[in-house]
Amino acid sequence: MSDEDEARRLDETDPLPTLRGEFLVPPAPGGTCEEAAYFAGNSLGLQPRSVAGRLREELDDWARLAVEAHTRGRRPWVDYHELLREPAARLVGARPHEVVAMNSLTVNLHLLMASFYRPSGRRTRILIEDTAFPSDSYAVASQAVHHGLDPAATVVRLRPRDGEDNLRTEDVLALLESEGDTIALVLLGGVNYLTGQLIDMAAITKAGRAAGAAVGWDLAHAAGNVPLRLHDWDADFAAWCTYKYLNGGPGAVAGCFVHERHVRDASVPKLQGWWGTDPAVRFRMGPGIAPPASADAWQLSNPPIMALAPVLASLEIFDRVGMDALRAKSERLTGYLASRLRAAGLEIITPADPAARGAQLSLRVADAGGLVRALADRHGVIADAREPDVVRLAPVPLYCTFHDCHRAAAALADLAQGVGSPNRGRIG
Repeated sequence: MSDEDEARRLDETDPLPTLRGEFLVPPAPGGTCEEAAYFAGNSLGLQPRSVAGRLREELDDWARLAVEAHTRGRRPWVDYHELLREPAARLVGARPHEVVAMNSLTVNLHLLMASFYRPSGRRTRILIEDTAFPSDSYAVASQAVHHGLDPAATVVRLRPRDGEDNLRTEDVLALLESEGDTIALVLLGGVNYLTGQLIDMAAITKAGRAAGAAVGWDLAHAAGNVPLRLHDWDADFAAWCTYKYLNGGPGAVAGCFVHERHVRDASVPKLQGWWGTDPAVRFRMGPGIAPPASADAWQLSNPPIMALAPVLASLEIFDRVGMDALRAKSERLTGYLASRLRAAGLEIITPADPAARGAQLSLRVADAGGLVRALADRHGVIADAREPDVVRLAPVPLYCTFHDCHRAAAALADLAQGVGSPNRGRIG
């Protein structure tokens, strides 16, 4: 049996048949084949076919009802964000009153840090990973400056051991034990955007809170990718975007989580706005705010309906399929792709243990940008590059197939001779 036949057999016999037909898959660049093999869902997820209809419905309500659509629309706008609450809570392992869809990721991180980054005395430092997404680095540095602190002394950047690509949980725990009395906030990515490493969120949350620090999570690459248990892990807060694995569209409305011990504590400081007051009194238009005992108290403005509609459509798919089934298929896809890449002698910097990675494999290559362009133009495989030397492949289980993985592996094997790994033969 050929490699291609084996991939097709795996697609035909997989316990979770592909949902590819529910998404709009772009054509392959350059006309190499009918559809692209799309491995960039960790950057922008594909559009669910149901989204256009949902948007047309909201546009129709706007046309027919104008302002009255706030209360008389088929999904009244005044309460629209409530439709996302329970599916979002199920997605991240939270209680419904602990989550809210609002703003964008970094805006939410700033709002949450305004509440939970409270430097005082020796306890001023913020712990992040050295390979944090740049926006997180900018955000925490600016928070330090906002509090009159020097970012160079305040922001602690966790680095892997020499010669390694990923953090070791024991090293993070050791630092929290030895220096925890100086750390005010732990803010790490649940899944690292560069390497695809899945961080042990439960262990680090427990250690961070035991050290007296607030613990928050950037779940941009974790929400919709791996099962989460934010309430049970006892995290203080978390935020995530919805345009990657959650397929909400470019710049889609983000989400946030605040643990119920905080949402029920009126003394927690927060920046406030109109939509953060109790809806029962919101339209009395008084000057005094009455925050609800929920994550809604962190809202500022009324939600953008056209931006929420695609997120709701996608969350309904996740609710129907379930994260456990998606996670199991993700492990099968990444396992198959890793074995094929390994056979081609490519250097994988993502952890080899399936339990320690999400739906992503990152390769170290000599010319990441050149390789990604060649993958698309010559083979119809869409991936992304993080210059200078990392290519990221995300076999998203909602719409990627084993045959897609076969196409990517075969293309990489074909191209590796020209723009391959500087450490060819070493598998990370």
